[in-house]
Amino acid sequence: MRTAIVNGTLLDTETLTLVGERHVVIEGDTIVDVDDARPDTANVDRVIDARGRFVLPGFVDAHVHHVITTMDFLRLRRLSSTEKAIGAAKLAEATVLRGFTTVRDTGGDVTGLVRAIGSGLCDGPRIVRAGRAISQTGGHGDFDVAEEGICACQVYSNDLSHVADGPDAVRAAVRHELRDGSDFIKIMSSGGVASPSDPFDAIQYTPEEIRAATIETDHRHTYTTSHAYQPEAISLAIENGVRCIEHGNLVDPPTAERMAALGVTMVPTLVTYWAMREMGAKAGLPERNLAKNQGVFELGQHSIGVAKAAGVPLGFGTDLLGEAQPHQNREFAIRAELEPAVDVLRAMYHVNVRLCGLEDHIGRVEPGRSADVVVTGVDPLANLAGLADPEVALAAVVARGRTMVDRTG
Repeated sequence: MRTAIVNGTLLDTETLTLVGERHVVIEGDTIVDVDDARPDTANVDRVIDARGRFVLPGFVDAHVHHVITTMDFLRLRRLSSTEKAIGAAKLAEATVLRGFTTVRDTGGDVTGLVRAIGSGLCDGPRIVRAGRAISQTGGHGDFDVAEEGICACQVYSNDLSHVADGPDAVRAAVRHELRDGSDFIKIMSSGGVASPSDPFDAIQYTPEEIRAATIETDHRHTYTTSHAYQPEAISLAIENGVRCIEHGNLVDPPTAERMAALGVTMVPTLVTYWAMREMGAKAGLPERNLAKNQGVFELGQHSIGVAKAAGVPLGFGTDLLGEAQPHQNREFAIRAELEPAVDVLRAMYHVNVRLCGLEDHIGRVEPGRSADVVVTGVDPLANLAGLADPEVALAAVVARGRTMVDRTG
């Protein structure tokens, strides 16, 4: 399949500037030519006319969860494996239609989904995965109902997490995920909004348990990221080898300065707290979780300035759950109120790409790169918030050479 995207104004994501009209030629799943001279389209299977529009690399979301297909956690526990698989596939298919051609799944068993997308059973983005997150008993990844009896020699698993206590159990869980193809590892070092049994301000895991995880990821030449909100939880993680913090809503200046000194990245996920506040009750989010969510959105907005002032590299994530995932692009509008557009685009096209380990494959429209391209009528430098409504903003989406959306005709 040979596709040409012609007459569009190209965003150069290396310099984060618009470089004028360019024509992009795609063969198979690879960009083969980008030039200011219009190509001969006689031997092209599809022509996408981007005249008057802007050509960007496919979007990258650094924090998603495919296995959480609904905010109604009681219903989620009751779903059959077939229902869960179909729900995850639908989330993946909708994600790529919103322009997100690569995502970083930060917790959940998505092995089958990755295979299904790869074999064409369903559409979806390229998924870089943590596999099941690693949580302590009663931690942010423990969604099981307490049962009689305790066995410290075991690791209990659910769709989202391995529940592991003690360095040996953590080490075994991490090795299991790395063996099974996880690209990086996620641990839980603080309480959270969506989990049932841990207070939001809980500090989770010990230095020894965290080091058990980070030593293993260091040995495999990858990294450990951690779910963490409070300065204490963030510090516990980064002082023991964690190289990325998810959320970080309560980060303070001294902790942010230490993160910067250690080269630790932070991935804010602001839209999820907005979505839980606005639609959580209607979607079935339990009352205790709604209560934990109060004020977290505003704290997250404040954390952006704290982290930027200290020089912490920021990624771009959403963390939307189930019914809220159609609001994925709203993160552009939320971040645009807090940062210059170039900084948000740098978070997505530089920091996220690095977190995915795909620096040579995605994030730029140039020959040899994966054919992941978005065509939009929105100038991303002048009106980044305009990307918040994908059905209006996106004229075309090409994912690994396949045209998923074409509204240019």
